[in-house]
Amino acid sequence: MHEAVLFLADGFEEIEAIATLDILRRGGVNTVGVSLTGKRDVMGVNGITILADLIFDDLEDVSGSMLILPGGRPGTAALRNHELLLELLRLHNADGGKIAAICAAPTILGALGILADKTAVCYPTREAELNAAKMGDTSTVTDGNITTSRGPGTTIDFALELVRILKGDTKAAKVAEGMLLV
Repeated sequence: MHEAVLFLADGFEEIEAIATLDILRRGGVNTVGVSLTGKRDVMGVNGITILADLIFDDLEDVSGSMLILPGGRPGTAALRNHELLLELLRLHNADGGKIAAICAAPTILGALGILADKTAVCYPTREAELNAAKMGDTSTVTDGNITTSRGPGTTIDFALELVRILKGDTKAAKVAEGMLLV
């Protein structure tokens, strides 16, 4: 079983996806990148193509995994339009599963009602789309089973928070130290 699953669609924000994958793996988190395109190669918004570990149709049980959504334009729209992913997010949240989203991707959670009465953040121009969420005032916010972050510049904080959640404070601090962040 994978501890974390990061979903990729064409137009994903490269920093948010690649740095998150990198930092989670540095933290010893069993993490996979999953393509929603039907093929393993996925192109980011700035023309960088990465090879996903799996395609969505090959993804098995994700119970117990953290589901992660990077932002990007048009990547967020592609995630929002993937009905099977939306159903997976709904079910995962209903089971209390951990979900993380950054940049514009928290708006997907807002549209699904997952952020109702939770504190959350997203890319500043998209805040109205968080619906019933309470707006946070930090770069990254965890409220219960949901973690959100503002955008590309907050990716390192976001990814380290995910390591902290999945592996503890000591591991997150060790990863930060190894990256010369402290």
